[in-house]
Amino acid sequence: MDMVNANGEHVNELLQAQAHILNHILNFINSMSLKCAIHLGIPYIIQNHGKPMAITDLDAALPMLNPTKACNIYRLMRILAHSGFFAQQNLYNDAQEDGYVLTNAFHLLLKDNPLSVTPFLKAMLDPILTEPWHCLGTWFKNNDHTPFDTTHGKTFWDYAGHDQKLNSLFNEGMASDSRLVNSILIDKCKKVFEGLNSLVDVGGGTGTLSKAIADAFPHLECIVLDLPHVVANLQDSGNLKYVAGDMFKEIPASDAILLKWILHDWNDDECLKILKRCKEAISRQNKKGGKVMIIDMVLMKNEKMNGEAFNSTETQLFFDMLMMVLVTGKERQEEEWAKLFFAAGFSNYKITPILGLRSLIQVFP
Repeated sequence: MDMVNANGEHVNELLQAQAHILNHILNFINSMSLKCAIHLGIPYIIQNHGKPMAITDLDAALPMLNPTKACNIYRLMRILAHSGFFAQQNLYNDAQEDGYVLTNAFHLLLKDNPLSVTPFLKAMLDPILTEPWHCLGTWFKNNDHTPFDTTHGKTFWDYAGHDQKLNSLFNEGMASDSRLVNSILIDKCKKVFEGLNSLVDVGGGTGTLSKAIADAFPHLECIVLDLPHVVANLQDSGNLKYVAGDMFKEIPASDAILLKWILHDWNDDECLKILKRCKEAISRQNKKGGKVMIIDMVLMKNEKMNGEAFNSTETQLFFDMLMMVLVTGKERQEEEWAKLFFAAGFSNYKITPILGLRSLIQVFP
């Protein structure tokens, strides 16, 4: 490449390229700044303040803040405001300074918000889950199943089964997501539960989504199927019960099977086994009808990308990489989903994109 021409155009291109690279190198700073703000309790302090909060008031309200470091809080707030987590509003005081308020994004990070995403943030940014990213390059050259295996010497599922911290982080992260999903699913998709008498939530964790479904549809017998260490000590109640088991071996007979954020954790061969177990379970219960309900991403192709308010494509690709690093799974395009469904012996499917990044996929025998 010519470094420079007479009017300096190439210099600009070079500097733009450098800025692009540096921005991506330092992208993790957004995540870590967010984690820090939650660790310090900044969003709660601003929310409780009840009006735009001056930086001096914020410094004074932060508990256990080392006084010599208070002068740096504005720097943390500046990057988070730039990222859209806080906004600035004029305080209309003598100094005409700006104060900070929460944006919608940060409202979703307040722990007392029933739809809070904070447990997911804490899980994803814990060193147990960030360390494997340092082994991604090594993993491409070795025989390990995942970079997580390379880092920790065991699979994600084995580690979670023996480590209470990861088990709790993961279960709480999934439960927080289920609260967001169930408020939409039950409100917008009542029809998908019509005509069903029984439902098995496969890999349903601590049962957050199943509880909501069981409460909304009292006639529906709901079962949560998960590994023994996940459902240990969980109590059955009313039309909801917990069963310890292995979805690769057998799924209880039922009219419908629910798989929320399950299949993206597994490779195609593993998904095929799970889907075949699902088909067996609904055919044992219901010779003709029944269905499998999947809540997962359908990766958009470039030509289908619409101008949604959030940059969903990048987030979907982030999730695909996350599946590669932590587990053996992947995010799939519609064609990849269809191939799996037909290979497992299903005849038809219907995709309803109602959950932002994810869709409800109904699969019929």
